[in-house]
Amino acid sequence: MIRVQRIELPRQLVAHAAELTERVTKAEPEERYDLARGLWNHTTQRRKLVTPLRRLLGQMAHGNRCCMYCCDDLSTDVDHFEPLAVNPLRTFDWLNHLLACTTCNSHHKGERFPLDNSGEPLLIDPTREDPYEHLYLGLENGEYTGLTDKGRATLDVCGLNRDELPDARRGARDVVCMCVSTWQRGREKGNERNMAVAVRTIREQPFADVAQFMLRQAVLPKARVAFAFDLGDETLDLLRVPELRAALLV
Repeated sequence: MIRVQRIELPRQLVAHAAELTERVTKAEPEERYDLARGLWNHTTQRRKLVTPLRRLLGQMAHGNRCCMYCCDDLSTDVDHFEPLAVNPLRTFDWLNHLLACTTCNSHHKGERFPLDNSGEPLLIDPTREDPYEHLYLGLENGEYTGLTDKGRATLDVCGLNRDELPDARRGARDVVCMCVSTWQRGREKGNERNMAVAVRTIREQPFADVAQFMLRQAVLPKARVAFAFDLGDETLDLLRVPELRAALLV
């Protein structure tokens, strides 16, 4: 996971979402879920509201529409962070919408929404908090470890270490290593195009969380602990270069 900056919702969408929320609010409590779900899935509302929301979430997402949970790319689902079944009144709440892949949204998270003893969500909302405070990414094995109760719950609910994800993260790690070497060669030869291509490749590839974790860990005193795989001193040094960091850090 990676921190995501939420953008402002256009005024016309704010007004339309508020109108739909009012309709749900006025319904009897036992009828709200069915009404909210019906409105959300209605063809007209999908055209007028859901499709524009998906487009805006895609603009917010890193890489090529990376899932805001697992960071795989080409995600298409508008996920309700607090599920409809839990709180139908937040169905059209822009602050409750995240971009997700179908696997995270439907096959894993679904209607699961664990809470702590005080009633606060135990899932990480990447638009409100920094996932790195709750999760640690092992660069050697590509697996996440939960650092907090919230990190462990998110890891479980979203299946962040499922199936092919660790291998894919290792692949993303290797792409970063190759690209920073390409960037340095371009820098030495004054080839700005090669430098730009290397940066764009890192920024647009799936699993943008890998590059961000590498950049953050590279400047810590115990960077070698995080970079336990055969990285090479040159790549680690390059990840500390201010010019490259300015181009890549989000």
